[in-house]
Amino acid sequence: MRVGLIGFGKTGRAVASVLLDSELTQLQWVMRQSHVLEHRSVAEFLGVKSDEPALILSKAEFTAANLLDQKPVDVIIDFSGDSGLSYYGEAAAKRGITIISAVSQYEPETMERLKALASQTVVMHSPNITLGINFLMISAKILKNIAPYTDIEIIEEHFKLKPEVSGTAKVIAKQLDLDESQIKTIRAGGIIGTHEILFGFPYQTVRLKHESISREAFGNGIVFAVEQLQGKSKGFYSMEDLLLPFFRLTDEDSDTSQKSKKPWWRFWAN
Repeated sequence: MRVGLIGFGKTGRAVASVLLDSELTQLQWVMRQSHVLEHRSVAEFLGVKSDEPALILSKAEFTAANLLDQKPVDVIIDFSGDSGLSYYGEAAAKRGITIISAVSQYEPETMERLKALASQTVVMHSPNITLGINFLMISAKILKNIAPYTDIEIIEEHFKLKPEVSGTAKVIAKQLDLDESQIKTIRAGGIIGTHEILFGFPYQTVRLKHESISREAFGNGIVFAVEQLQGKSKGFYSMEDLLLPFFRLTDEDSDTSQKSKKPWWRFWAN
């Protein structure tokens, strides 16, 4: 699958390294705001070996329409910000290009624009696209359905200088119908990101915990999403939509049986 990446910050660079290493994806280009690094090879800049032609480009050099016509892709992956969608959204949707947005927070009107594009193409949004976090949220919702009156607390830990409450923690709270005031925040050292959901039963405690070891975890989630979205009908999807078929206890009488057996991890696990 030919992919283009919007955004090349710390997370975008980690994702690019995973895409270059994946057998499923072919990174065609990286688009960023700045002219700095323009026309540099992504692989060379990251210090990895790759035969892929991916170059670092700037928005000032191309309109989205020109970019997608001259350097076509099957999937656009967005790790930029709220304003990134206005650059490529319409042009990508008109060309039937799959959009995978991992932007953590959108303004409400931008989110509505993203959802509207799903009438023309396949669109997926996940504010935290790591497999572990999304598995954690589904598991937590299942446990809450089993025991709806259990005491629930959310604890998030990040590096010392992170100023605001984690956006992922806010999403977890929303998914569990909890007030954001129930989020406990810890700031210390260089913690990349840890999220824990504590279920307090009268005679037992259940802790669901996810810890990010490196930002490449976002790339693993992207590769998973790219594969699972292949062949999907146009529409708006979440990571939960892609993960739920894997929660089946049996593959009998399921049209997802073969897909759920596919070893998608081969694309990133060494």
